[in-house]
Amino acid sequence: MIRSELVQRLSDEHRTLSPREVETIVSTFFDEITSRLADGGRVEIRGFGAFSTRPRDARTGRNPRTGETVDVDAKRVPYFKPGKEMRARLNV
Repeated sequence: MIRSELVQRLSDEHRTLSPREVETIVSTFFDEITSRLADGGRVEIRGFGAFSTRPRDARTGRNPRTGETVDVDAKRVPYFKPGKEMRARLNV
């Protein structure tokens, strides 16, 4: 499912909200998760899962086009751990 499909589905299920209002809600939801992760925090949605970040060490990579070695800086990457209820629904 892509973002526009999510907005459309929510608009269909909640007719009292306009598609523009639903888009604002979805954008705010994702922006808040991203902002919290950028601040080094964690976001937990009970029954769904938890979003956090994990560190990646600096390393030497390779440009696939030229084969040239490239230094890759250390960084944080997003990580998602599904909740117990989600895992149970997926493995029915």
